[in-house]
Amino acid sequence: MSGQHINVIGLSHHTAPVEVREHFTYSDPEAQDALRALAHAPGADEAVLLSTCNRTELYVHGDTDAGVAHAYTLLEQRARGIDHPLGGYLYERRDQEAVRHLFRVVTSLDSMVLGESQIQGQVKGAYESARSLDERVTGPVLSRLFEQALRVGGAVRTATALGVGAASVPSAAVQLAKKIFGSLEGRRALILGAGEMSELALECLRAEGARSIVVANRTEGRARVLVERAGGTAIPFDRLAHALNETDIVATATSAPHPMLTEKLVREALPRGARSPLCIIDMALPRDVEPGVGGIHNVFLYDLDDLHQIVDDNLARRRSELPRAENIIDSAVDEYWNWYSSRRAGPLIRELRERAEQRRRAELDRLLARTPDLPEAQRRALDELTRRMVNRMLHGPTVRLREAAANGDGADIVRAARHLFALDEDDPEQDTDR
Repeated sequence: MSGQHINVIGLSHHTAPVEVREHFTYSDPEAQDALRALAHAPGADEAVLLSTCNRTELYVHGDTDAGVAHAYTLLEQRARGIDHPLGGYLYERRDQEAVRHLFRVVTSLDSMVLGESQIQGQVKGAYESARSLDERVTGPVLSRLFEQALRVGGAVRTATALGVGAASVPSAAVQLAKKIFGSLEGRRALILGAGEMSELALECLRAEGARSIVVANRTEGRARVLVERAGGTAIPFDRLAHALNETDIVATATSAPHPMLTEKLVREALPRGARSPLCIIDMALPRDVEPGVGGIHNVFLYDLDDLHQIVDDNLARRRSELPRAENIIDSAVDEYWNWYSSRRAGPLIRELRERAEQRRRAELDRLLARTPDLPEAQRRALDELTRRMVNRMLHGPTVRLREAAANGDGADIVRAARHLFALDEDDPEQDTDR
């Protein structure tokens, strides 16, 4: 095991823009194909592939040079069409730093939005996908690593307020809507626009139980694509007035250069004002909603300044939790690394005990051959006595070997112990007749 290491090779929003990251997005079947290819390559004993919109990372346990080289080759196969050398976007972590990196990823400390909750499910999905393969691509090292990472993620969320409060504009929009309605369960929503911000808003509203979600976009085809992917109903812009009469929450995020919801349009749609509270959240810049809309009876209008105030306050609260989260991660890294390092002594201890048992058996056989008349009960007693003596003599050294491997450089400890016990040499006494 002395030549084996844990490595992570990948890229993320820290190192690569979205136009580069999109080349490295793997669907689940593609990720499994990549892991199968890696499983058949020498030097990669275990592997897990994590692929999200913000990161693609290969976790590999095995021979350092060969395993990492194959991981790079897999990623290079996705790099066609990228203008700059791939190496400028990639990072690599090894051993304890690789362990720490995964623990920071699963706890969202490495995420684009600090405290976001989706990443833990994505890490779990990547691990379970690797485990489900017929080929053996996960084993004791990465299985324990990812299972402990998921426990660390849960511990950080339980022990800190890292995930409390909205930390993105769409989630802040939902938070404002809940101030008006309480629960959003069964509420009707209208979304203007079909871009990324609109999709995030749709997902947040659906997660809070919104019953009916309508998407309006100047290009109705794009609205249909969004609702096919995320759910809801697509309508053309000329049905906005009718839709306003049947909604509780409006979220706007178009790229139009002028307001899409004018005061005139809304007053015509709601001639006596809204029958029940209407929450309009303008997430666009330039604004999608004329300020005068906020003066209409029972209409509550919020813009980006309102949303960013919520986000900034919540992010400040989350950042204050970082020291507690890092302490949990530090302890977990030490725990895992102690276990991993102690594994280096396992094969040595087995070999040492096997050598001692061979020696014991040979010596006992010689003794019994010289005393053929010894009663069977005494033969058994001698066998038990010598077995206990060997076990007691080896107990201390084996405990110290495991402790030393866990607390220091396991490879050096193993080499020193093999030399002291002459395990790389043939046993000169094993076949000697004395």
